[in-house]
Amino acid sequence: MKNILLALTSGLLLALSWPTTGFSPLSFIGFVPLLIAEFDIRKDNFRRTNLRTFGYAFLSFLIWNTFTTYWLYFSTPFGGVFAILANSLLMSLVFLIYHIIAKRVAFTAASSFFIALWLSFEKLHLGWEFSWPWLNLGNVFANDINFIQWYEYTGTFGGSLWILISNFILFKGVLLYIQHKDKSILFRTGLRFVIIITIPIIISILIKPETNSENTIETLSLQPNVDPYAEKYNTDNKGISENLKELAEPLLSDKEQLLIAPETVFAEGVDIKNYRYSQAQRFSQDLFAQNENLNILFGISMYQILRDETQVSTQTNFLRKGVWFNDYNSAVFERKDTEHEFYHKSKLVVGVENFPYQSTLKPLLGDIMIDLGGTVAMKTTQEERSVFKLNNGYGVAPIICYESVYGEFVNGYVSNGANALAIITNDAWWGETQGHLQHWSYARLRAIETRRAIARSANTGISGFIDKDGTVLEKSQYNEKTILKYNLPLYEGETFYVKFGDFIPRISNFLALFILLFAVTKRRG
Repeated sequence: MKNILLALTSGLLLALSWPTTGFSPLSFIGFVPLLIAEFDIRKDNFRRTNLRTFGYAFLSFLIWNTFTTYWLYFSTPFGGVFAILANSLLMSLVFLIYHIIAKRVAFTAASSFFIALWLSFEKLHLGWEFSWPWLNLGNVFANDINFIQWYEYTGTFGGSLWILISNFILFKGVLLYIQHKDKSILFRTGLRFVIIITIPIIISILIKPETNSENTIETLSLQPNVDPYAEKYNTDNKGISENLKELAEPLLSDKEQLLIAPETVFAEGVDIKNYRYSQAQRFSQDLFAQNENLNILFGISMYQILRDETQVSTQTNFLRKGVWFNDYNSAVFERKDTEHEFYHKSKLVVGVENFPYQSTLKPLLGDIMIDLGGTVAMKTTQEERSVFKLNNGYGVAPIICYESVYGEFVNGYVSNGANALAIITNDAWWGETQGHLQHWSYARLRAIETRRAIARSANTGISGFIDKDGTVLEKSQYNEKTILKYNLPLYEGETFYVKFGDFIPRISNFLALFILLFAVTKRRG
């Protein structure tokens, strides 16, 4: 019963630490009760220690995942349940591996192994086809920007490492106190705990940058507030165009401006070869007639028909015999008297925009993803991070929805010359829940990591502007039809994190493998 309560406590602490309503410092102690429960199981003489450890861990992580990402259910019930259960199982597997190794090595090696393995797990979640990094620990400080200005060096993995080290410092102190009953141990542990938490915060305050920029561009962020369930796919592109123009035209001038509109705001599929004849193109031309210095960036659904089998890729969809098609979630960039440019979304939502490991799973599962309301067509991606050149010579990054959760991925835009980040999204799928609030807050992490200002346009959710230190400059409300205007700062230079990316988990991979090999080959005493 005691271990069940400990597992419940860890789950609740981690859940209650999470943005946007949580208290992030709870994450510094969130793992400790579960670690104590694991230690008790490891030291007792009962059988099935592996099974019991896995069960208690699953209970903790299920609570954490459910409380923080329950809102996925409102978009896709099957996908929501699957994501919560699968992520809880994966986290529990990491904890089980730690338990097995901890029985064979000393405390320092065991704790180092858990930290390294957890960071490797988080890195895996950024790169594989079942990618779901929403609960990577470093994300917990998304609304506490004064804690994490040093993310420009480490990315969110620095935050994950900070949390894990803090938990193990406290865990070790608790174990020593239980063993020796010496109150001085609590004092020394408390002092170490305070130091490990305080020093990064002090550094963060000291390195917080000045946010004044001589270079700006007046930016208009549209939030048309179209219900994706009832209106979006029942309104043709002409109707959407009129809706957007109604919002934008009162704020157009003759100066250099950037206008951004949400992900797939033009939801009727447009043949990529015939884009120049589309309603979306006419929308741009109508606005250029009012401001020749306008830059326009918006989301659109596009497709490409293929009749040459040599052009078919693993992401291409079969239509009928001899005919295939690529399906794109795209961003379009327009400037007057220049050729339009496209960027195709490259980080896809699992089960909604892609069928993970399709060549292996589809023969086993058939069309289960379609039957359960998931993937209808596999989206086609692109390798390069496109950067669009504004008419003032600066670059803007077209980041589409879920892509904004990926730190190292976003670095690619800055490396390719982006002076500002534009996030276009549609967050109405989850209703008025924590989903859209968390997604907005995660954008602040990207601003700090890259030291770039962000303009964000959401169909429904939160639109607005964020400066390079994560400060919110202006934002909209949920379920609000509006347009926001701000002089978006344009910054230059590359941070350490942009240059070197996720170096922390790369080091962790080697450390975890080394300790694993040591534990496996070590002779039992």
